[in-house]
Amino acid sequence: MAYIDFVFKVSSLTLLFIIGTTSRPTTVPKVFDVRRYGAKGDGKTVNTKAFTNTWKDACTWDGPSKMYIPNGRFYLGGVSFVGPCTSKISFVIDGTLLAPPNNNDIKKETWINFGYIDYLTVSGSGTIDGQGKKSWLLNDCQKNTNCPKLAINMGFDFVNKSRMEGITSLNSKAGHLNFFSVDHFNITGVHITAPGDSPNTDGIKIALSSNIQISNTHISTGDDCIAMLSGNTNFDIYNVTCGPGHGISVGSLGKDRNEKNINGLTVRDTIFTGTSDGIRIKTWESSASTIAVSNLVYENLQMIDVGAPINIDQKYCPYTSCQKLGDSHIQIQNVTLKNIWGTSRNKVAVKFQCSKSFPCKNVHSSDINLKHNGVDGPAITLCENIKGSATGKMIPPHCLN
Repeated sequence: MAYIDFVFKVSSLTLLFIIGTTSRPTTVPKVFDVRRYGAKGDGKTVNTKAFTNTWKDACTWDGPSKMYIPNGRFYLGGVSFVGPCTSKISFVIDGTLLAPPNNNDIKKETWINFGYIDYLTVSGSGTIDGQGKKSWLLNDCQKNTNCPKLAINMGFDFVNKSRMEGITSLNSKAGHLNFFSVDHFNITGVHITAPGDSPNTDGIKIALSSNIQISNTHISTGDDCIAMLSGNTNFDIYNVTCGPGHGISVGSLGKDRNEKNINGLTVRDTIFTGTSDGIRIKTWESSASTIAVSNLVYENLQMIDVGAPINIDQKYCPYTSCQKLGDSHIQIQNVTLKNIWGTSRNKVAVKFQCSKSFPCKNVHSSDINLKHNGVDGPAITLCENIKGSATGKMIPPHCLN
């Protein structure tokens, strides 16, 4: 009886183990390799259809999935990856994606676009190369209102609870990464690169979005490193290196009538090197909208040879001349500037050029140390239509009261 009882117990444990193992839900994603769908990383084969077919199967897989682009150079036309997907999905780039050098061959506003997806991860050690050099010559928008609309490298529309990490965006024709109406999105460890004279190659541009975190990211480009447009709330930006470029901007705002408020932005522990601006808020002087920009915190920022380290510009005009129909109607309020130091190329290191009709209010500065590295005397502060306070060491001398 003892032997039979032992065998029964062992058999029962084995059965329980097998049942427990087979019933445990798997967390390993199903891999969908683009090569299995005919993609070739030879730098010349057009892989748009192969990528689209791979996405279709990965997106509809009943469980976690991973669309995988291995090492190689994959030539890709304009493509949209659209959800909703059945489960969490990863888009992993370890190779290089090549855009058509001719902008007309993309046939879309955004070269690679993701839309209507939750729980998306875009990651990898690879590169998305916009091959924008030929297209930059076509960008004459400052003097030509009918200038061609050039493609953005990668875009995210209505994408929530998602993240991007590790990849490189190179030489976009226009902006690098564009986000519209996204919520809870984390961007970390991303590299964004284009020459300092490449026009309108904004690094990260975001509108109508909320709960965004950008960290441990390097951006060197020909326009804003990060641009936050209308309708954004609750942003945390930290450990970013910016330069060359036009700094980290709020705006421009006020050009369109249907713009929305901006509320809640923190920029901290960030370095600006050789940029035209450091931190900037820009609103059109003759604004079509009446909105508020509120609750901004800028803290622990280093400026290295920056043109305008701190710049609130409510007379923004990117053209040679602009029609002036009145003061900006954008209300800037509740702004904290703390522990900002370094060097300014311009004598005016701190510029508060606020609206006469809607003066900036509740602007607090503390521990500012910005020195002019030119020969025309020490740095100064420019103040127009601003109310606030200052504490601690203030170089240049403040004009807040």
